[in-house]
Amino acid sequence: MAKKKTAEERRQRAAALKAERLRKERRRKVLGITGGALAVVVVVGLIGFLFYMDHRSRQIPGMAEHEVDSYVHVDTGQRVDYQQSPPVGGDHWSAWQNCGVYPAPVTPEFAVHSLEHGAVWIAYDPDLPADQVEQLNGFYTAGSYLVVSPYEGEMDGPIVASAWGRQVAVDDPADETLQRFVRAFEQSNDVPEPGALCSQGVAENAEEVEAMLAAGGGEDIAEEMDGPAEGAEGDDAPAEGESGAPAEEQGDAPAEEESE
Repeated sequence: MAKKKTAEERRQRAAALKAERLRKERRRKVLGITGGALAVVVVVGLIGFLFYMDHRSRQIPGMAEHEVDSYVHVDTGQRVDYQQSPPVGGDHWSAWQNCGVYPAPVTPEFAVHSLEHGAVWIAYDPDLPADQVEQLNGFYTAGSYLVVSPYEGEMDGPIVASAWGRQVAVDDPADETLQRFVRAFEQSNDVPEPGALCSQGVAENAEEVEAMLAAGGGEDIAEEMDGPAEGAEGDDAPAEGESGAPAEEQGDAPAEEESE
């Protein structure tokens, strides 16, 4: 009788252990599902927060946004009638303006191509005080996707910063709005050709370009001015760390550099 009882106890104990094991397995599954769901919620929330922060960073006071309906290459020398001044996008010539600091106005059709590559164009009134011009030039550092130049057309303010489809006007280089605009849109992915070069293009200012066109007046001069194929690498790029701006702005003629 005692042996039967012991065997029964063993069966009961085994059944209890099995039941406990099953409970633990169910608990682990529940915790796994809950943990996975929580992880998904955290990831989704983080993505949403990042999108919100990105959206918030681009909500810049006074910024105008414009739809760019067409941005094809037109023949070099063919002028484009832009809707904005300075332009924020549109049709352009097949070469682009090298990013850098220019002491004289640049050609809009080249600068727009730079915007298409993710550059920000900081244009200023030619009569802007020299100390403010110096502050604007200071926005550019080696490798920046910035074109800084005077602009002789109409503008909504003495300083206008343009990115692809966006523009803001300020009165002073120290205005935080300008700094926020540059941070938000320099090398932005929200352009037709993100990551494309801002070097190996055109280093001449508008007056020099006009002289080249007048001297050539045809396809030969257009081919000479048009830069390499988009994203191409070659030995004719400015030296690393230098802008493609004219030599008088950099001190010496720019050395050749590899593409960025």
